[in-house]
Amino acid sequence: MNENSIHLNTTGVEIERKYLIAYPDLSWLERQPGLRKIEIVQTYLFGTENQSRRVRQWTENGESLYIETRKSGKGIRRTETERQLTEAEYQSALEDADPERRPIVKTRCILPYDGQSFEIDLYPFWTRQAVMEIELESEDQPVRFPDGIRVLREVTDDPNYTNSSLARQLIAEDTEVGRHKA
Repeated sequence: MNENSIHLNTTGVEIERKYLIAYPDLSWLERQPGLRKIEIVQTYLFGTENQSRRVRQWTENGESLYIETRKSGKGIRRTETERQLTEAEYQSALEDADPERRPIVKTRCILPYDGQSFEIDLYPFWTRQAVMEIELESEDQPVRFPDGIRVLREVTDDPNYTNSSLARQLIAEDTEVGRHKA
């Protein structure tokens, strides 16, 4: 795996749309030409009001990469800065993890389709839905969805479907479960 295989930027504008989809048929998905599966552990770090920070461990075919990402802005167009880390830098960054957000573990399926590249995130805590993203060249670029994917709705501007929000929801669920056990 190399940094180009994951679209590692230095700094740039990210134009991205996000969709809530029905959980895909995994046997169909795995038969799609060019499909890549990546295991991701994503940890949010302390950030600022205007910028989120996270680190990821990407594992594909047994090989891991470590990436730090900083994002600012909301909606379809955001500024994103990424840099590859050494494993030691990654481990050091984890010491700055935000305790208000649990690490997100997910399987990302990168699905090429009709000249586009979709990223489908499968979370272990969901069995009926998933999130699909696509990076675009422009805000008005048309999106052509794969035939085997059922889009429930666009969630680009819905803060409930950001990974940061999901990480906070997991903490809240853990706290709620803890209260019921006591």
